Amino acid sequence: MKSPLTPQQIQIMKDDLSIELAEMLIDEFHYSPQKALDVLYTSDTFERLQDDETGLYYQSAGYVYSFLSDEIKTPNVA
Repeated sequence: MKSPLTPQQIQIMKDDLSIELAEMLIDEFHYSPQKALDVLYTSDTFERLQDDETGLYYQSAGYVYSFLSDEIKTPNVA
């Protein structure tokens, strides 16, 4: 299904959501702004957010943050 949004609108939504997610990391984990962005940008959640096919950019910050928070709290078992 093609999105009714332009690529620019989708990118703005992703950027706004990323700002909210970073702020939530700062609040919950007491990260510095730089650390919050580093954690966000290197997460699997951020990778999925950037993939238009997932539609995560349409979701609330709280919903997406639940995945990010779980990812941080759960050790990588790879």
